[in-house]
Amino acid sequence: MRFNSWEFPVFFLIVWGVYLCLKRQPQNVWLIVISYFFYGWWDWRFCSLLAVSTITDYCCGLLLAENKLKWINWGGGAKYKKYVLCFSIVTNLSILGFFKYFNFFADSFERVIAPFGLQADFVTLNIILPVGISFYTFQTMAYTIDVYRGKEKACTNFIDFALYVCYFPQLVAGPIERAGNLIPQFAKARNIDTVQFYNGIRLIFWGFFKKIFIADGVAPYVNDCFTNPSAYSGGTLLLGAYLFAIQIYGDFSGYTDIARGVSRLFGIELCLNFRQPYLASNITDFWRRWHISLSSWLRDYLYIPLGGNRNGKYRTYINLMLTMLLGGLWHGAALTFIIWGGLHGLYLAVHKAVTGKRVNGSVRENTAPSLKERLVKLLGMIVTFHLVCFAWIFFRANTLPEALAYLSGIIHSGGVSINGITTTFVFYMICVFLIDTLCERRNSEVPILPKNPALRGLAYAVALFMITFIGGNNADPFIYFQF
Repeated sequence: MRFNSWEFPVFFLIVWGVYLCLKRQPQNVWLIVISYFFYGWWDWRFCSLLAVSTITDYCCGLLLAENKLKWINWGGGAKYKKYVLCFSIVTNLSILGFFKYFNFFADSFERVIAPFGLQADFVTLNIILPVGISFYTFQTMAYTIDVYRGKEKACTNFIDFALYVCYFPQLVAGPIERAGNLIPQFAKARNIDTVQFYNGIRLIFWGFFKKIFIADGVAPYVNDCFTNPSAYSGGTLLLGAYLFAIQIYGDFSGYTDIARGVSRLFGIELCLNFRQPYLASNITDFWRRWHISLSSWLRDYLYIPLGGNRNGKYRTYINLMLTMLLGGLWHGAALTFIIWGGLHGLYLAVHKAVTGKRVNGSVRENTAPSLKERLVKLLGMIVTFHLVCFAWIFFRANTLPEALAYLSGIIHSGGVSINGITTTFVFYMICVFLIDTLCERRNSEVPILPKNPALRGLAYAVALFMITFIGGNNADPFIYFQF
């Protein structure tokens, strides 16, 4: 079930109405039931994967917490805890690897041996990718690792833990929550006050604005450019790449805003996942703002365990590259995603090498910046945005040859002319810049509108009109559902 489907409002109102009539523990049971229903809307068979991840990591967490499973006489100790942790990681990665990467590696192996007249004697399966498997797999793995490290206590309440794994607002596209944030909220009574209700509704509204008006509004132009790049000039293709940057931001951050707003109406707070990423003044700052829950996961569970920046500058560059390559592979089993991750690894390594230290790229300052500082920051924003857009071409293209053809078209197919895609780009770019600037200046999760009730009502009316009559006409799936 998608947030932007006609079924979801009916589903949510029924779920919310029942939820408000229950106490804490029945609320949690109710949320588990409807979360499995929500996930099974796509394919009920994949609910079993949720159950396997839940049971595996719940039991592993108890075993890691000083043998809470009293009926297992396993001896305890650091050696055995490593076995438990390995079992959890291997189980989760095996499920993820089979469903997400089996066909990719099988096809790649067949292509490698084909020139030698060899043929693989196994059957390549047409495996369907379960929605959101990458998100909840990383989430449960983080829990087990944190319990092993002693950073989190094992959850002894199976209902609370099961809800942590399957909680439907963030189940299929994040954010990737840490147990320390979510499980304590499930373990206590929740009351939804007026402020929380209002803030949740605002988040949902602006999430739909980003998705329906911005992301779905530019999607037809992006699809046309990437489907048939030979039909367009180089300038038009360049604008198509810019528009995809707008589309994926509106699509993914819109989903996150809706998820956080819906969750807030249950009295549960999800972590911030986006913070105006296209206002970043360097690539390090970009990754502190884009998909924050994934970038922090990669930092804490890949980059730092690999050694981080503790073993010299060259090892730091290698660690950055390996982390982002694996981050690209997390997005999908394709060379395009690996190249996308590799480009960002290269960007981060070069930025680290140039600055020579960890740079705080935040655009918020306690003192007013000088004109020179503002110009430098603006130049950094422009350069960073173009580096990100270049990498987005590989992310969006279905295959590597398509990505190379698109880049070739930009270089060799002439300049830009004033046409429909030009005006579309200018219009939507202004919208995104205006929304993000309003959020950035007031450090707000939604645009701060005029305090005057009449002007604020007019602004919301205009936004609602744009969603209803100007935005995309089709309920396009969220891009990150494929991951």
